[in-house]
Amino acid sequence: MRQEDIWDAYAAQHYDSPGTGMFAPEVLGPTVDRLAKLAGGGRALEFAIGTGRVAVPLAERGVPVTGIELSRPMIEQLRTKADEAAIPVVNGDMATATAPGTYTLVYLVFNTISNLLTQAEQVECFRNAARHLEPGGRFVIELGVPDLRILPPGQQGFLFASRPGYLGVDTYDVVSQLLVSHHFRFDDSRQATLFRTPQRYIWPAELDLMAQLAGFELESRHADWSGAEFTAESRSHVSVYRLPA
Repeated sequence: MRQEDIWDAYAAQHYDSPGTGMFAPEVLGPTVDRLAKLAGGGRALEFAIGTGRVAVPLAERGVPVTGIELSRPMIEQLRTKADEAAIPVVNGDMATATAPGTYTLVYLVFNTISNLLTQAEQVECFRNAARHLEPGGRFVIELGVPDLRILPPGQQGFLFASRPGYLGVDTYDVVSQLLVSHHFRFDDSRQATLFRTPQRYIWPAELDLMAQLAGFELESRHADWSGAEFTAESRSHVSVYRLPA
């Protein structure tokens, strides 16, 4: 399934969860604080800007933000919050699309680089970030660490979330490094809705090699946006790559 078919009008209309989940202040606040600091007073470019979860509050902090987004319905949802003059958006693939000008910061949040389903596309995403950055500019990626340690031998998936009205199941193809997240939502009836997102997961060391191929150096890696230490037990990481000045 193509990414533009996954992120359709239904997905765009149901993506936002104001005040909860990834829109909760304790999640979004540190994200925006860190990105504003990394922008260093310059312009920022968000790959896969979506509905503007991060871009809108970052722009409100005074950082000029431009976006690249493949899904037109997601852009339309963003337009209910900010117009083209406030946050310009280029409709296109984050691995190949070009935004005007240069930037001090390019960023990708919430595992979105995994939406590119081949290693070659992911490498091109790094190269596209490098093309947009000024010398010394930074590319920031937020990405989960694959949960393969809890996958029993011979089993292809596991339940990663369970709460009233929702079940989340991840299934893995460990040969191709592909996983599919299955999101089941249901009520007291016999009906349920299913939303699936295919991804290609990336190990931190592989991500670092992709960065090197595009001319980046790893500047820092933390377990979250607040700067917690990244360890073998970390479930995610925020990695900052920098071009030579």
